[in-house]
Amino acid sequence: MGSQTRSRRRSWKLLAAGGTAALAIGLVGVTQLAFAATVFSANFEDGTTNAWSKSGGTWTVVTDGTKAVQQSNGSSENSRLFAGDTGWTTYTVQARVKPLSLGSGGFVGLLARAKSSTSFYRLALMPGNVVQLQAVNSGAVTVLASKSQTVSTGTWYTLSLTANGSTISGSVNGSSVGSGSSSVSASGRIGLQTAYSSGNFDDVTVDSSTTTPPPTSPTPTRTASPTPTPTRTSPPPTTTPPSSNWPTKTGDVSVSGTINVSGTLDGGLKRYCCIGDGSQSESQDPMFDLADGATLKNVIIGSPAGDGVHCEGRCTIQNVWWEDVGEDAATFLATNGDSYVIGGGAMNADDKVFQHNGSGTVHISGFYAKSIGKLYRGCGNCTKSYERHVTVDNVILDSPKYVVGININWGDTATLSRITLINGSKTHICAEYNGVAKGSEPPYLGDGMGDGHCNFSSSDITYK
Repeated sequence: MGSQTRSRRRSWKLLAAGGTAALAIGLVGVTQLAFAATVFSANFEDGTTNAWSKSGGTWTVVTDGTKAVQQSNGSSENSRLFAGDTGWTTYTVQARVKPLSLGSGGFVGLLARAKSSTSFYRLALMPGNVVQLQAVNSGAVTVLASKSQTVSTGTWYTLSLTANGSTISGSVNGSSVGSGSSSVSASGRIGLQTAYSSGNFDDVTVDSSTTTPPPTSPTPTRTASPTPTPTRTSPPPTTTPPSSNWPTKTGDVSVSGTINVSGTLDGGLKRYCCIGDGSQSESQDPMFDLADGATLKNVIIGSPAGDGVHCEGRCTIQNVWWEDVGEDAATFLATNGDSYVIGGGAMNADDKVFQHNGSGTVHISGFYAKSIGKLYRGCGNCTKSYERHVTVDNVILDSPKYVVGININWGDTATLSRITLINGSKTHICAEYNGVAKGSEPPYLGDGMGDGHCNFSSSDITYK
C-alpha cells in the first residue's frame, strides 16, 4: 500500500503499526509526531471475501480490469458487507465504487463506524446525480451533508469517509461532499452497501492516521472553508410526550406591526395579537421576524397572526402556540444550517403549519397540532429550488391530512419517528412530489416509506 503501483497478491491484510510508530518516534523534532497506520486493505485479488461478513444481496468476486467484489442483485432492499474491528474509532475508509444500476430510492455506498447492521455513517451515490453523507441510526437516516454531482452507472468513483470524534466528513474523487456532527456511533467496522441497486467495489483501505502536536503547542483549529460558520449548539430532542393542553395566557401584548427578533425573545406565555386579515394571502407581514440565530420562546400567538413567524436564518422556536394558523405558522428561509421547533402547538391550519422555502434542515419535536393540512411542506414551486430536509420526532397530530410533503426530484428527505395520529386513519404520512418552477403546481407522486426520501417504518406511527 506504500506506492502508487499497489501489490495485488492478496485480498486483505492487517498491517502492524509498531514499526511505523517507531519510525515516527525517531523523527520527532520541534514539529509534530505523526502516527500513520493503514490498518486494513482489501483488493480481492485472491478471489474471496473471507475477511468480510455478509448481510443480504448476492456478493461475488468478479474481474473488472482487476478483481473486485460485486453485489449483483439490483432488487435487493439491503445488501451489506462488513469488515474490520468494532473498536475502531478515528479513521478514514476509502474505496473505489462503481454503480452498475441505481434503482428508484436506491444507492451504492461506503460505511464507517458500523456498530450494528443498521447503525453507521454512510457516504452514498444516489439516483438523480446526488451524493449524500448520512448518519443512520437503527435504519433512520439523517443527512449530514449533500452535494449535486454527476453519478453515472458504469463509472468508477473514489469514495472517502472520515470519522474523527463527532465530526463526520466525506469526499468523492477528492472533492468534498461536506461534513457534519453526529453521535450516532463512536466506533465500529467498515462496510459496503447497496439498496435497490448493484455495484462493484475495490481497493478498500482503512487509515487510522492521527497527528499529535508537541506538548507546548496548542491544537490548531481547522475549518472547512475560509469563512467558518459560527458554532451553534443543537437543542436536545424532546423525550416527554407533547402536551395537548392549551396553555393559559399570562397577559396580552398588542401587536401593530412585525416584531423583529435578534437574540432571544421570551414572551413568558403572553398572548400576542393581532396582525393581518386571517386569510391565506402570502402578501401578509409576519408577526415575528427572526434574525439568524434568534430564538422565540414561550409565546401564544393570537388570531389573526398574518404570516406567522419568519426565520431569516437558523432559528429556534420553543414552546410557541398558534391559536389559529393563517397562511403559515412559520416559514423557514435560511439557505443553510439547522432550525428547530421544540414543543408548542397549532390549530386550524387549512394548508400547512411549517413552510420550508430555504435549504438546510428543519427539526420538529414535541409538537402538538389539531385540524391541519400538513405539518411540514418543503416548497415545491418557490422562486429558488433547494434540497431540503426535515426530521419529525415525538409529535401528536389530531385530524391531519398529511404529516409531511417533500420534493424527491430535488433530493429532499424526511425522517420520522414517534408520530402519534388521532383520527388519522386516512392521513398521508410522507407525500412525495416533484418540485417545479414558480407558477406551476407540483405533481403529487404518491406516498413513500423507507425509500431513501421518506425515512420511517410503520412502527414509527401510532394510531389512536
